[in-house]
Amino acid sequence: MSVIGFLFVLFLAISAAAEKQFPDGFKFGAATAAYQIEGGWDEDGKGLSIWDNFVHEAGNIVDDSTGDVACDSYHKYREDVAILKDLGVDIYRFSIAWSRIMPNGTPNEINQAGIDYYLNLIAELLLHDIEPIVTLYHWDLPQYLENLGGWLNPQIADYFGDYARVVFEHFGPYVKYWITLNEPLATCLSGYGGDSLAPAKGLVGDGTYQCAYNTIKAHAKAYRIYEKEFKQEQGGKVASNIPSPMFYSKTDSIEDIEARERAFEFNVGLYAHAIYRGNWPQIVIDRVANRSKLEGYSFSRLPQFTQEEIDYINGTFDYLTLNSYFSTIVEHTEEAPIGTPSIYSDQSTLSSSDPSWPTSASSWLVSDPPGIRYLLNYIQEKYNPGEIVITENGWSTVPGILNDEDRVTYLKGYLSNILDAVVEDGINVTGYTLWSLLDNFEWSQGYTQRFGIVDVDFESPNRTRTYKSSAEWYKRLIAARQIVD
Repeated sequence: MSVIGFLFVLFLAISAAAEKQFPDGFKFGAATAAYQIEGGWDEDGKGLSIWDNFVHEAGNIVDDSTGDVACDSYHKYREDVAILKDLGVDIYRFSIAWSRIMPNGTPNEINQAGIDYYLNLIAELLLHDIEPIVTLYHWDLPQYLENLGGWLNPQIADYFGDYARVVFEHFGPYVKYWITLNEPLATCLSGYGGDSLAPAKGLVGDGTYQCAYNTIKAHAKAYRIYEKEFKQEQGGKVASNIPSPMFYSKTDSIEDIEARERAFEFNVGLYAHAIYRGNWPQIVIDRVANRSKLEGYSFSRLPQFTQEEIDYINGTFDYLTLNSYFSTIVEHTEEAPIGTPSIYSDQSTLSSSDPSWPTSASSWLVSDPPGIRYLLNYIQEKYNPGEIVITENGWSTVPGILNDEDRVTYLKGYLSNILDAVVEDGINVTGYTLWSLLDNFEWSQGYTQRFGIVDVDFESPNRTRTYKSSAEWYKRLIAARQIVD
């Protein structure tokens, strides 16, 4: 082939890639969470959550900030919806603050002001042809329920079921996509197994697994309630939320390949396997049982599902929601000495990053766009969920950056690979909600890391919103329904 011919073929290939479009039914959106944006922490009858207490204890948040006001979306939700409308989004994912509608988390007291807030938000979205995707739980457990043991309480699934029923009764006629729990891994690993997220129990050897056991049962309880009492009339879909990076093995050795599989099963399969396949992953069952025995336990630290529970939980999904931000490289490590029990010792793996991957303002967040395509194919092959919605994917910067070209580069790379997964690989990804619409309260990092495509001035009483370059770029992409410069 001549040089001219080669250049012509290359030009055609680039043009075809640039013109590749997302399918007509693909929905673009943005995501937020109640505690991170709402504020109004003690207004209009709202009860205390574990985060309300956690942020008011000195030393828990790196900049000593709180979510007391945050983005003030409790008062400025119409402005937020106007931004969503201007961006042209199809869907908006938000969460309900459990203690805003049920102050103690129990059904004996319903806070009508909280119900009205979410009814008004949903009505405003629908008025502007924006479909709500609603998360029941995004980490803000009512403090009263935490006083009873929180996600370690064997009855927590029943409390969650009562809460879910109230939500479905009030909002179900207007909502067709539900998510039960956001990233239960973070709740259990960092809130109960560790101490970096509320309620900071630090029960590293036992708390993580007991919490996982109860969150899975709580998800199933909510799903079965919707299935039995609401689905026929309301016609919605319910799923849990699966957070996952792309896992690569460091080498092609059998040891590293097996380590990669262990890392996936301990960090993703721990929550997904029971829902999509039934029971815990066998490698998790075997390894925790073996190490528990060596540690002197007469039982496994991993609670065992009964056959009745397995049957009840298995298949409790109508679609799959995926949060994915980054990739990681996994290698085998020698078995840790028997000592303090932990999920890390149980899996016997070591994770690292490729030094060539761009880094963000968050220590854990690196950019590897091809990873999302590999992951989507892996998830499809492993769980065959039918429909996938990517409910979180985004990039962090330090405060004060409006010309956030690194975020644009990140989003462009990830969305390009999502598009390839849909068009070339046939993966049924039907929607994408980037994280996040607004700069917000980033949990234990306070306001030091900014994920929003819209800047929020947290020094202003008005919490002034300003578009970043990424918001303008995302608006153009949505309008074109293809990757744009």
